[in-house]
Amino acid sequence: MTESSSGDGRNRLAEAASPYLEQHADNPVDWQPWDEDALAEARERDVPIFLSVGYSACHWCHVMAEESFEDPDVAETINENFVPIKVDREERPDLDRVYQTVCQLVAGGGGWPLSAFLTPEGKPFYVGTYFPPESPPGRNVPGFEQLCRQIADSWADPEERPEMETRAEQWTAAAQDRMAPTGTPEDSEPPSSEILDDAAAAAIRGADRQHGGFGQGRPKFPQPGRVELLLRVATLADDTEPLTVAENALNAMASGGLYDHLGGGFNRYCVDEDWTVPHFEKMAYDNATIPAAFLAGYRATGRDRYADVVEESLDFAERELSHPDGGSSARSTRGATPPPPGSTRTNKRSVRRAPSTSGRPQRSVRCSTSRRRRCSAGATASSPGGTSRAGRAC
Repeated sequence: MTESSSGDGRNRLAEAASPYLEQHADNPVDWQPWDEDALAEARERDVPIFLSVGYSACHWCHVMAEESFEDPDVAETINENFVPIKVDREERPDLDRVYQTVCQLVAGGGGWPLSAFLTPEGKPFYVGTYFPPESPPGRNVPGFEQLCRQIADSWADPEERPEMETRAEQWTAAAQDRMAPTGTPEDSEPPSSEILDDAAAAAIRGADRQHGGFGQGRPKFPQPGRVELLLRVATLADDTEPLTVAENALNAMASGGLYDHLGGGFNRYCVDEDWTVPHFEKMAYDNATIPAAFLAGYRATGRDRYADVVEESLDFAERELSHPDGGSSARSTRGATPPPPGSTRTNKRSVRRAPSTSGRPQRSVRCSTSRRRRCSAGATASSPGGTSRAGRAC
């Protein structure tokens, strides 16, 4: 095992530049960053790597840390049988993409914390997200320490280890195929109407007719790309169903807990299927793409509520995400700050009439002159033999 270079009992993450990694420097788990020293230790000891990928605002990352990574008994099991590596997904999005792709391929979905067991060469043979400390009653999900012991025993078994290594090779090849580029921008052409129709039909089939949005069950994620697709198809087709499904999704997102009705902006997802209880985390990318879908919805329908959502969301982004020294934050996890009393949401924006492809008078929202940006039409701003997901992940 690698001793802390600081000499104070902290692990190697004490030297990390990432605040998320530094948060785990005092864990009893002998965490290491992803580097050649850690990989070399795994090869030298001939033990698997336990990889944990997360980020500082991830709720379930903190839950798993408190339940398992701060437990001395669990830490002892990890340290004796694995080389534990912590990765900040925002510092190493390349690594996150690789192992999330594997998780999505073999488990049907991903999320954070991402928990992966790898060969000493870094190839995954077991993936999941959040693992509880104990096996949940009535569910075929092992507790985390139990899982670690099972995997360690299987790795030490001369009959089981070759199967794990073969699976790692297969999963790695599948992920490489999935991530391989399919062409170059010079070779690409606009999608044909047939492709758009097929994609729209798939979106409509996946629509939640009862609660709005897409997908059944929980959690419920916004899918603004599907909304914009349906709105685009609606302008080209006589069928009213694409517009109806898109409006249902927009209405559900704007009226439920996903949207912050006090401070503006959208939370990342809702933990239930009817958009009532949000996961209190606002990501910059969500608050760029979701308002773009509402802007497209406003241009298609003329609904003032959609334009209000765009304005309120941009106010939130300017107020909560903009940094005084320039640039912006990737997320906001604290409670939103409502606009000051007596202020108006449009005090830094002008609203003007713009031509509409639907024949209705429309508004487009122009951002504050200090930012010199304009929003307009078309803006886009299991067992040790495989996988397991505990159903909780950010």
